[in-house]
Amino acid sequence: MDAVIERRPPNWSRVGRRLLAWVLIGIPLVLAVALVASADARYIARAGVEEARILLKRRAIAQLVADAKTAPALRQRLQLVLAARAYAADSLGLLVGETYTTYVNVGRDTLLLVLSASRRDRLREYVWHFPIVGAVPYKGFFDFAAARRTAGELERDGLDTYLRPAGAFSTLGYFSDPLLSTVMERDTMELVATVIHELAHNTLYLKSQTPFNESFASFVGYRGAQAFFRSRGDTLDARRAVARWRDERTLDQLYAELARRLDSAYAEASIGPALERTRATLFAWARAQLTGPIGQSLETYDWRRFARAPLNNAVVIAQRLYRMNLKPVRGGVRSFAGGFEGNHPRDPGARVHPAGAGSV
Repeated sequence: MDAVIERRPPNWSRVGRRLLAWVLIGIPLVLAVALVASADARYIARAGVEEARILLKRRAIAQLVADAKTAPALRQRLQLVLAARAYAADSLGLLVGETYTTYVNVGRDTLLLVLSASRRDRLREYVWHFPIVGAVPYKGFFDFAAARRTAGELERDGLDTYLRPAGAFSTLGYFSDPLLSTVMERDTMELVATVIHELAHNTLYLKSQTPFNESFASFVGYRGAQAFFRSRGDTLDARRAVARWRDERTLDQLYAELARRLDSAYAEASIGPALERTRATLFAWARAQLTGPIGQSLETYDWRRFARAPLNNAVVIAQRLYRMNLKPVRGGVRSFAGGFEGNHPRDPGARVHPAGAGSV
C-alpha cells in the first residue's frame, strides 16, 4: 500500500503576490517590446498621449464665458459655438453628447499633419488600418517629424504624397471632444460649419467608407451653418454658407473631371517618360482651371492659393474625399436630421478619427 502523503493547502497570499509580480513586470515588458518592434504601436501610443494631454487641459466653456478675465473676442466665439451646438442638437437632430462643452488652448496654430498617398500610375489610395474606423486613406500625425519621415518613405517607394495641416478632429463621440484653439481663428461661418461638421461625426459613421463619411459631414456642416445663421437673422453669414456650398460643388465637379481624365489616361498603361508627360499635361490643365475660369468664379476661395498648392494623385484623392458626388438631387430631398428641405446636393457619411486623421 502506498504511503499516504498529506499535502499542505496552497499559500494563496504567496500565489497572489507572485501573480501580481508577474503582471507588474510582464505587462510593461510586453508593451516595451511592442513599442520597440512596432511602428504602429508607437504611433498609437503617441496619439494616446497627445489625446490625454488635450483632455487634461480642458476648461468648461460656460465657466470661460462667465469669467471676466476671458478676452471679449474669445468670449463671443465661445458663445457662438455653444449656440451652434444647441442648434445642432435641437434643430438638426445631431448627437452632441458632451462634445464642445469644454475648450483647450493647444499652444500652436497647427494641431496635426494629415498624410495621404496614392500610386503614381493610377488613382489608387494608400490606406492605413485602425480599430473601429477600419481602412482609412489618410493618417494624422501629432509628431510632425514622423509625418514628414513617413511621407519621405512612401515617396521613395514610388508613391505620390500629400501632407497638409489640420485644426480639428473627432473621436466619434468616444471622448468628450473639446473645442480647440486651432479652429478659433476661422471666420464665424467656417467656425460654425466646422462645429456642425464634427458633431455630424458623432451621429453617423460607416466603417471603411471615408468618402461617404467626409462628404456627408461637409454637407451637414455647410447646410447646417446656413440654417443656423438664418435662424439668428444673420443674413451675411447665411449667404456666405450658401456661397461656400456652391464653391464646394464647383470644386467637386472639377476634381471629378480631373479624376475621370486621369483614370482614362492611366488605363492606357503608359509607363516611364510617357506616364510622366501624361501626368504633367493633365495636372497643368487642372491648374489652369483652378487659377483661371473656375478658380476665379469661386465666391469664398482665393484662387491664388491654387497657384501655390501641389497637384498629384494623392491631392486629387484627398480633395475628393470631402466633395464626392455633391450634385443636386432632382425633386428635392430631406436630410437625415429632418432639416434642409429643398433641392440639395447630397452625399454620404460622417466623421474623422484622430488615429485616422483630422478634419481640416
